[in-house]
Amino acid sequence: MANITLEVSDGTTARAFEAAPDGARAAPGLILFQEAFGVNAHIRDVAGRFAGQGYVVVAPEMFHRTADPGFEGSYTDFDDVRPHVAALTPEGISADAEAAYRYLSHHPAVDPDRIAAIGYCMGGRCVWIANAAQPLQAGVSYYGGGIAPGLLGRARLLNAPQLFFWAGKDRHIKAEHRRAIADALDAADRPYVSVEMSSADHGFFCDARPAYHPDAAAESWALTLEFLRRNLS
Repeated sequence: MANITLEVSDGTTARAFEAAPDGARAAPGLILFQEAFGVNAHIRDVAGRFAGQGYVVVAPEMFHRTADPGFEGSYTDFDDVRPHVAALTPEGISADAEAAYRYLSHHPAVDPDRIAAIGYCMGGRCVWIANAAQPLQAGVSYYGGGIAPGLLGRARLLNAPQLFFWAGKDRHIKAEHRRAIADALDAADRPYVSVEMSSADHGFFCDARPAYHPDAAAESWALTLEFLRRNLS
């Protein structure tokens, strides 16, 4: 596990966290998009968990244009991260996704034909944008806010099947937003799977947040691994 530097097409550079299994050869690659709180201990732990499953993982720091390298926000102070979230544009996300994809596709331990993306919260929106711009084989989005309504037009551009996890008690992402995403994907005839964890709230996968829901986290982890396995085999 180590920090690396990604060269982005807009002339910026982004620090990223890399995790890989020992002795990996022709392994699948995985772009891991952070929550709004940075590439923090939780995201690094998730990267390590996927590396333990055989993936070469890269988690780019999405706030590299507005924050110092290594920035981490507090789960109890969203005002600290709000300016960075607000400054993040679809164009910037797409450029960062391209940089991470390019890094993995040229990685000596990665099979360039088996690259996927996964993201949580803000990162779930990043997966949607990345899937529309890069030739991924799979995308996984956990409670990704901000897709509907502004980014629905990208549904027809999705390159790979996408798995969505939603939280039934989520007050941030409304049911009509989830329906709008499904409707857009249906209209575009793009493959997807949508799963609602009815008893969980936004952020249920993160064991460092009060919303952590162990059962929903365990179930979504198992479904995620199977979805990635099938689409990257």
